[in-house]
Amino acid sequence: MTLPIVISCGEPAGIGPEVAAKAYQVLRSTVPMAYVGDPRHLPADTPVVGIDHPSEAANAMAQGLPVLTYGFAGHSTPGHPDPKDAQGVIDVIAACVDWVTQGHASAICTAPIHKKALQDGAQFAYPGHTEYLEALAGNGAHAVMMLASDALRVVPTTIHIPLADVPAALTPAVLRDTIAITHRDLQRQFQINAPRLAIAGLNPHAGEGGKMGRQEVDWIADLVRDMVAEGYDLTGPLPADTMFHAAARAKYDAAICMYHDQALIPIKTLAFDKGVNVTLGLPFIRTSPDHGTAFDIAGKGIADETSMVEALKLAQKMSKT
Repeated sequence: MTLPIVISCGEPAGIGPEVAAKAYQVLRSTVPMAYVGDPRHLPADTPVVGIDHPSEAANAMAQGLPVLTYGFAGHSTPGHPDPKDAQGVIDVIAACVDWVTQGHASAICTAPIHKKALQDGAQFAYPGHTEYLEALAGNGAHAVMMLASDALRVVPTTIHIPLADVPAALTPAVLRDTIAITHRDLQRQFQINAPRLAIAGLNPHAGEGGKMGRQEVDWIADLVRDMVAEGYDLTGPLPADTMFHAAARAKYDAAICMYHDQALIPIKTLAFDKGVNVTLGLPFIRTSPDHGTAFDIAGKGIADETSMVEALKLAQKMSKT
């Protein structure tokens, strides 16, 4: 039996349903999938086949997008989230995780959510998808966000927190775990036997010997040396402003960055349409397109499905390793 990838619908007022439908048209002959959500949120011209279980998805793909129906309470209008839909968005993510962890699906691909809409409508307690998936995984899982493309892979050590909070949140234990999980999952899920990791500094010029910040000289450099002695292939801490040109990228398999924008700005510049969000450190495979809900273009039929297509393709590739 071919296991499908389950697609959580995400924020129904955003472009998630549209790019999922478009991705189905691109991949219908190669990637079995099942959309989990309310079929009313899909574009009107989407061919839909209702199914009751993911095991039915592969056979249904030729007729239409297989849909595991989850009825939503609200009436979604493109570009205008309805607070009544918030709990449905959250519940669908949990349902998709259940399908994967029970062995009925190979991976989960999540359409974008809107954190404020979830907080306003359902008191969502998590900063984002990554942290919620970590909680759903349980058993002490430490979720690590990776953004991946053919040009670059980046991992932010701290994620959805204000920049002012980064120095306190960036601890030796957190950085060590992030490096170790990235190394392990590059081996396990990406088949890179000896991952090369470049470690960014936190401060400009990687602190410039302590003149622009002390974290590098006080502990980051020592941590890197210790992990190299343990067998990890690491370089750093490196000035982030010289890590992302082509010659530098050729020297590593992933860049470990210290905070959200330090990681996401370079990959979104290099691969805005083709970047994929991958969550490492979980007992299941999760990918997502590397973009948000795009309320400004929702419902206009112009959303680019490329990142969703790449996310589904990568999920399928990872599930076969």
